[in-house]
Amino acid sequence: MKNDRHNHLLQIIAEESIETQEQLLERLRERGIKSTQATISRDIKELHLVKEPAGQGRYRYAVSAHRTKLNFADRLRTILRESLLSSDYAQNIVVIKTMPGLAQGAASALDGMQIANMVGSLAGDDTVMIIMRDQDSASDFCNEIRDMLR
Repeated sequence: MKNDRHNHLLQIIAEESIETQEQLLERLRERGIKSTQATISRDIKELHLVKEPAGQGRYRYAVSAHRTKLNFADRLRTILRESLLSSDYAQNIVVIKTMPGLAQGAASALDGMQIANMVGSLAGDDTVMIIMRDQDSASDFCNEIRDMLR
């Protein structure tokens, strides 16, 4: 239901210039979707919709350029929280233990996060090895992982 509403909202703002939440509610009703202003307000936040200039002093809802990055980053953090068991480092190498079968997903998530000073990762079944540029970066990153696991 929520995903369907979100898809319709994105379709609506792509097809026409929508200036208010009331207009969004009306367009949803025309499509047979019942909702409330409070729900639309939450949807706008969740979808990272912004108001952009539409000309002649008017504004319209649009998808934020950062939406894809924000949603992707949230998903990556969720993957990591669910799969990581522990982390440790030696020199500039961080070793992360995951639940069996989840190391490749965790490594892919880490690669997608564009972590500062991360050179690359290598994943097995339940272990990810991450190469950092130096020992301080490895130590800092390992501490971040431990904080995330708490």
